[in-house]
Amino acid sequence: MKTHRGYKVVFLPEGRQTEISGGASLLTAARKAGVKIATRCDGKAGCLMCKVKVEDETAGGVKPPGDIERRKLGSQLGDGVRLACQAIVQGDIRVTVPEDPLKAAIRRRLEEARRGREDELW
Repeated sequence: MKTHRGYKVVFLPEGRQTEISGGASLLTAARKAGVKIATRCDGKAGCLMCKVKVEDETAGGVKPPGDIERRKLGSQLGDGVRLACQAIVQGDIRVTVPEDPLKAAIRRRLEEARRGREDELW
């Protein structure tokens, strides 16, 4: 739903959200919402680090991919994957930001250690 201020962009899994005007990239919206999306190329589709997944029910909230995204992502586009630096907001949208690989590894190790301690108690 378009509001007087812009379009609502929700970043999952954290649930952070912001409103942004149409024509801005998802990367710009993420920065505004305080959501960290990795990038080395400063938004030029060179590093492919800013992949996000657009939730199916809100896929119309971004413009269709351009030539650069189609070349870089290929079949991943069919799974809702987009480059945050290239995906342009044109409506309300929900986007899943993949977990940083290092943070994911640390989280898994902590969960394994926690489960191990619980097993020892029983």
